[in-house]
Amino acid sequence: MVNIRIYRDTAGEIHRFAAKGHTGFAPHGEDIVCAAVSVLLQTAILGLEELAKAELSVEMSDGSLECRILAGKGNGIVTSTILNTMLLGLQAIETDYGDFIEVSEIGV
Repeated sequence: MVNIRIYRDTAGEIHRFAAKGHTGFAPHGEDIVCAAVSVLLQTAILGLEELAKAELSVEMSDGSLECRILAGKGNGIVTSTILNTMLLGLQAIETDYGDFIEVSEIGV
């Protein structure tokens, strides 16, 4: 199972997200749930960098990804839109494939 944690600041804005584990839905290279999660997370990072001009701290390794948005860097409205859209996508995957993905919010 892949566990995704969404961290919100005191204003309720997402400022960090982390994913750990493997979905286990199908063998490596055939896992559509893993692919969907990976696309959402990595596209959010690209959008944050390219569209929101946010400064990020990103750490990736096999089965693990963590992204922190550095305070005060980038366009807040665009950053918020990208992150909340990512969350909606992850929650939709969780609805259909809840045995393979868990999304939780921290600091809400």
